[in-house]
Amino acid sequence: MRLSLAARVAVAVGVTVPLLVLAAGGLLLRLVDRDLDRQRDGDLRARAAAAAPLARGLLAAQLDGRPRAERTRQRLLFSAALDVGVQVADRSGAVVAEGGPTPPAGTPLPGVAGVPVTVRADGESWRALALPVGGAAGGTLRLFSPDSARQARIRAVRSRVVLAALVAAPLAAGAGLLVARRAVRPLRLLQRRTSGLDPRTSTARPPHAPTRVAEVDDLARTLHTVLARYDEQAGRTAEALATARSFSAAASHELRTPLMSMQTNLEVLSAHPHLDPADREEILGDLRTEHARLLGLLLTLRGLAQGDLVEADAFGPVDLALLVRSCVRDTARRRPEADLAVEAAEDLRAWGWEPGLRMAVDNLLTNALVHGRGPDAAGRVEVRLRRSGQAGPPSAVLTVDDRGPGVPPAERERVFERFHRRPGSPGSGLGLTLIAQQVHLHRGTVRVLDAPGGGSRFEVRLPLLPSPDDTRTLELPLRRDWLAGTTAGLPA
Repeated sequence: MRLSLAARVAVAVGVTVPLLVLAAGGLLLRLVDRDLDRQRDGDLRARAAAAAPLARGLLAAQLDGRPRAERTRQRLLFSAALDVGVQVADRSGAVVAEGGPTPPAGTPLPGVAGVPVTVRADGESWRALALPVGGAAGGTLRLFSPDSARQARIRAVRSRVVLAALVAAPLAAGAGLLVARRAVRPLRLLQRRTSGLDPRTSTARPPHAPTRVAEVDDLARTLHTVLARYDEQAGRTAEALATARSFSAAASHELRTPLMSMQTNLEVLSAHPHLDPADREEILGDLRTEHARLLGLLLTLRGLAQGDLVEADAFGPVDLALLVRSCVRDTARRRPEADLAVEAAEDLRAWGWEPGLRMAVDNLLTNALVHGRGPDAAGRVEVRLRRSGQAGPPSAVLTVDDRGPGVPPAERERVFERFHRRPGSPGSGLGLTLIAQQVHLHRGTVRVLDAPGGGSRFEVRLPLLPSPDDTRTLELPLRRDWLAGTTAGLPA
């Protein structure tokens, strides 16, 4: 059975309030019982004080053999006792006078103690007080207060408590329902505002003014947080889909030419099994070249896709000197013929995505080795990493110099565009695009200059952490679709 929150509150209040009334009534009964006992004990002591002289006179008249005086004293004694039982015994314990509500004969009676005690017999109880009677005759005066009056009062209080609990149940439930409906009104308003909300089809978000109801305001904030995270995830999904579409479009466009070339060569080999060995070796060389080009193209496209989808939580402190030296060693191992020189300053740490920075440095080195061959210094590449001496936030400067023909000034921005290649270039036209992507992702700049000894210089500037121990996180720049767009107009 489904119940609204207001109904649940009403039921809870309707059950809890009567229980609280009964609990309070139980405590009240104990307090009333204690007060009645104290009142009855005080009444017994007062009656005993008034009856003691009459009991003394009664015993004296009985001892002197004055029956008339004895009867008079007895009437006065019973009158003084009023509604309590009275018993007077002589020195031997024989009962001289007895009247009012007293325990039946044979009931053990308390000794002379001057303190009220409880006496029980035949399912009934009395409060009894025994006092010594002085004088020449001597004896004992006992007064008995029956428990029936006290029990009657207790029963009356108990019945009133039960009646109050029965009356409180529906009244509390009704009041709880009214109060709960008013209390959940902000929640119902929030529910109405969000009931027609579909985050898949609308970017509208429900407005919420503080209601001063902590639970409702907390729920509204949680709802807004959930919707914001949904928007973020939806954005990431859209970016991933756009990147996938760009990847497939770029791959299909750029892979068509080398694949067709490879197909032509394979058909030639298949159609001419007895081809001249020299021609056959030339065709196989073309196939190896096209295969290497395809492999490089796919790897670069994958790197661009990873850069488009990387998240801020993948970033961390990066030791730039260690990274640059590692990239130079790996390149020298892959290309034993390369002439590489590296000079890297220590204690340069940036907040970055290490795999992306490694791809950027690897592509800088590969570009310099492939396109930077000069006639007198074939393949020599000089790599330097230093701290910028310019004013402003600390930054690192990475330069890669080659001895090639250089890049004309008119082409220095276009070289970072997708698939931009000079005629006859063996590259994919995406290596410099990947470099520009990673530099932009790390809030840096990249530009092409003239190398001091001739050739090209690629200069990359990256912001550094203020101190080597600083691990603060930096927000990513605005997203750019590097697979689908161009990189023209990069800041220099």
